[in-house]
Amino acid sequence: MPKTPTDPALALGGPTMGTRWSVLIDKPSADPAVRARFQAVVDDIDAQMSTWKPDSDLMRLNAAPLDAWVPLPDRLLCVLEAGLAISRQTMGAFEMNVGDAVRAWGFGPDAIDLGAIRNASAALRVAATDALEVDRITGMARKSAPLALDLCGIAKGYGVDCLAETAAELGLKHALCSIDGEVQAIGLRSDGRPWAVGIDAPEAGPRGQHSVLALQDMAVATSGDYRHLLTVGTTRLSHTIDPRRGAPLVAAPASVTVLSRSCILADAMATALLVMGDSTGLAFAKAHAISALFLRRSSGGTTAIGTGDFATTGE
Repeated sequence: MPKTPTDPALALGGPTMGTRWSVLIDKPSADPAVRARFQAVVDDIDAQMSTWKPDSDLMRLNAAPLDAWVPLPDRLLCVLEAGLAISRQTMGAFEMNVGDAVRAWGFGPDAIDLGAIRNASAALRVAATDALEVDRITGMARKSAPLALDLCGIAKGYGVDCLAETAAELGLKHALCSIDGEVQAIGLRSDGRPWAVGIDAPEAGPRGQHSVLALQDMAVATSGDYRHLLTVGTTRLSHTIDPRRGAPLVAAPASVTVLSRSCILADAMATALLVMGDSTGLAFAKAHAISALFLRRSSGGTTAIGTGDFATTGE
């Protein structure tokens, strides 16, 4: 979910993955090609991983015949490999084979479709970890069962990491990179202050903040139910899919925020902890030394409980 940097420097940005990328720079480079470098990076990622582009490399893999090795670009292979590892670590709470449900519920390129919803909910869902093999050495992947892979819970975090890598290649030592609220801080501000990044308060509107983080060489990502959602009666349906049901999460925390050294890990882990729910997710985060902040709705508003660097937050 979007986090608002408070005190921005020079802002560069542009479209990607159905949203916007942003790089805030202190002591900016005078090179006019800087923005184009960043745009080229996210364009490449979108071309490889989009489910909105029928000719993307991900959709080519989804459509490939079973047991056929498919040549794929390394960035996509990197994300698939990371996704499989996180799926195993979280015992399937993070799952990439949910693309049919994403599309059925109208969170992808298609309109909501009741028939497709019934099919997605009834499907005997094969975990990507059981059906996908990735070989980074040969640059190929293959699947042993039909898969509808969707990377919406990890690709933006990876994109932020790539923006940060590009900033480093350009010699930028003071920058804040983000895509749709997934954020990576590079160093400090040029005056020695940390980068200030706000965590949204779910019920406070687009500008309301629950708290503000001070970031240095750290990434943060949030998954929640208050930006991209459906409302059926009085029930909130998050755009995050519960792989156990093949349908949107219900009764989940309002949001989960994760701090990590890499944004790809923060992004995917925030998704996994949201799927687990506040009780199981909190126990998992504590057991694995994950810094996570859970915001929960209650009769009195929003309550917070945190682990790791967020441990003093909330109850």
